[in-house]
Amino acid sequence: MKILMVLTSHDRLGDTGKKTGFWLEEFASPYYVFKDAGAQLVLASPKGGQPPLDPKSDAPDAQTAATRRFRADAEAGKALASTLPLAEAAQGDYDAVFYPGGHGPLWDLAEDAESIRLIERTYAAGKPVGAVCHAPGVLRHVKAPDGAPLVHGKQVTGFSNSEEEAVGLTQVVPFLVEDVLKQLGGRYAKKDDWQSYAIVDGQLVTGQNPASSDAAAEAILDLLRRD
Repeated sequence: MKILMVLTSHDRLGDTGKKTGFWLEEFASPYYVFKDAGAQLVLASPKGGQPPLDPKSDAPDAQTAATRRFRADAEAGKALASTLPLAEAAQGDYDAVFYPGGHGPLWDLAEDAESIRLIERTYAAGKPVGAVCHAPGVLRHVKAPDGAPLVHGKQVTGFSNSEEEAVGLTQVVPFLVEDVLKQLGGRYAKKDDWQSYAIVDGQLVTGQNPASSDAAAEAILDLLRRD
């Protein structure tokens, strides 16, 4: 079982002068769900190397068992610091592809042609594609084999408008995940803010927020175990 995890390389939070990147919990939690299940993991990002960490996700109140485990895991830290350039990693053969969130993906991965092609190839091959929190935004320009938006008619979730409003970034992000998924014809659903919620529709797995990271990763494993 080989899983590709794709992280953002974008570190600027719009024009605020603040930093962004990937959200630590949304990487660490799936990383260990997959690792503990015996998966071989490949980490990639558009630019390769160390992906930028959203500093807020490293704050004391954002820590979980998975993030604390990651901080004590030198091997995992080394793997994260040396992600493959996405153009190189995308040439490999994987059983599933998973995108951790954070605000960064809204700027780079949502528009990245290599990422779009990777998701389209993976989905067309009948393999699972997963994304959590803001990462369902990477599906913005992805097409299904029939040429329609991949999310059209599918049950999906992702970071909600009310959650974006709660963190005060509605006017900063390039687009709102909930709005875009609906505009593309996705059957968007959510639970209360910050509650765990993951949806599986065929091979597509989406999670609403950081608390949904475990559930989304477990859903990917469930799909792989059915094959």
